[in-house]
Amino acid sequence: MPAHRLDDAFWRNRRVFVTGHTGFTGGWLCLWLAQLGAKVTGYALPPEPMSLYDAFRLEDAIAATHFGDLRDPLRLNQAVAAAKPEVVLHLAAQALVRRAHAAPIDTLSTNIMGTAHLLEAIRPADSVRSVVVVTSDKVYLNRNLKRGYRELDRLGGREPYAASKACAELVVDCYRHAYLADRGVALATARAGNIFGGGDWAEDRLIPDAIRAFERGRSLKLRHPEATRPWQHVLEAVEGYLLLAEALAKGAPDAAGAWNFGPHGGDHRTVAWMASELARLWGKDAAWQVHNPSNAPYEERLLAVNPGKAAAKLGWRSRWSVEQALERTVPWYRAQLGDRPMRAISIQQIEEHVDAA
Repeated sequence: MPAHRLDDAFWRNRRVFVTGHTGFTGGWLCLWLAQLGAKVTGYALPPEPMSLYDAFRLEDAIAATHFGDLRDPLRLNQAVAAAKPEVVLHLAAQALVRRAHAAPIDTLSTNIMGTAHLLEAIRPADSVRSVVVVTSDKVYLNRNLKRGYRELDRLGGREPYAASKACAELVVDCYRHAYLADRGVALATARAGNIFGGGDWAEDRLIPDAIRAFERGRSLKLRHPEATRPWQHVLEAVEGYLLLAEALAKGAPDAAGAWNFGPHGGDHRTVAWMASELARLWGKDAAWQVHNPSNAPYEERLLAVNPGKAAAKLGWRSRWSVEQALERTVPWYRAQLGDRPMRAISIQQIEEHVDAA
């Protein structure tokens, strides 16, 4: 069945508050919202070098930007109050597994208390009707299930990042039942599989690590080439978040709660497969090798989520195979490294994604 399309009329002139708009997923989300005609207010830390915020010229595309920390409740409350949002999309987080292992308190405070601060800021905001909090596919207690984790499976976390996101899920559930549901605010969490796409330059992530290595003429070093992940293009997850926000705002039954967004079918690939495909697409003798230092932190070997609920109730489905997604990702990086007009190139990719069967 074809995937459901976003309701353009719903988003036109809709006041939307996005945390994490200077980040990777947040940048793509805000660019898409701008194309839909939404009035976006962003709240995030200042952009890092090579950010999509700069590449997309988001300062000119959205209504307002607030640079601040989620752990600054006064500044966050002021930003929410000024925006008077109808829809809130919470993406800001400390999202790197290895950084979380090195700095657990920073990660726990940002991802748990940062989420609580945002929900607390929403409580007095009478304008808000729909809230999507993005957590992670790593929230599940990993039992190496091949069927893919479903939304009602047990939460867990054996390393700081996963634990912080699992705890954020509990914070959301608390605020839903204790404060927001009675006020007519529909609140959901979104658990996306491993996303990739142009513009992710974070450390210790497969695609940006590969691009940096190949561009410098070096081999990509892999810690766990046998690890399997649910890979998908960032636009798949972004569309899922927007469809969910729509459903919440329109009062869809059972929309509040947890939702998985992951690839359908066989797009759960090993790290080695992904690295080989990236090397093939890059060319120029690109290659990878195994490098697993003895002090590497714990990482799960098998992870997959079941997106059946989103397919059945939201009409969401992956539009691009992992091969198609990679074929668009590598040229995107080449274009940015070549100082091309990335906003126009990225809008074209959004349009291609929308038009995909």
